[in-house]
Amino acid sequence: MISVIDYGAGNLQSVVKAFQYIGADICVTSDPEELKQADAAVLPGVGAFGDSMKCMKQSHLVNPVLDFIESGKPFFGICLGLQLLFEGSEESPGVSGLGVFRGTIRKIPAETGLKIPHIGWNSLELREQDGIFQGLEPNPYVYFVHSYYLAAEQPEIVSAVTQYGIRIDAAVHHGSVTATQFHPEKSGKTGLQMLRNFIRLVG
Repeated sequence: MISVIDYGAGNLQSVVKAFQYIGADICVTSDPEELKQADAAVLPGVGAFGDSMKCMKQSHLVNPVLDFIESGKPFFGICLGLQLLFEGSEESPGVSGLGVFRGTIRKIPAETGLKIPHIGWNSLELREQDGIFQGLEPNPYVYFVHSYYLAAEQPEIVSAVTQYGIRIDAAVHHGSVTATQFHPEKSGKTGLQMLRNFIRLVG
């Protein structure tokens, strides 16, 4: 069973429908005990960093999520779900993230001259060919919606990058944790292949 974590922030339905489409055994939960029993977990998210961390604390899910990651079971963060894994964000000064990885999420600078938020399709430069990227073409196109981005302090965890006026660390992978700034569930056949690859990691 794969648990999609419902911490009271954001629309989960596109993620749930994508996993259901490919035949995954999936449930939506805000119950720490149900999460603990899952074989894998997905942390989606849209909206503001600070509001989402507030919702997660109010839902008493911070420690259960950290415990799940510590357990070594497969874990997948999507969009804001990637950002929450880091220490903080310029979007919400003074608000601590989950701190699984070092670093602060930064605002895409206006100096790029590009539209913010960044909405649309960009190609990835893959740094690894296994995990969720197994079997994909070298520069797959995926769908982004974001105003803030990751510039990782731990380059060894970065599994894909993209360019939008600046370099954006678009995906990370370390141990059992995978996370993407882009939306696999909105990235067509390529994104569905990533979700299938995640299911295979679950076994």
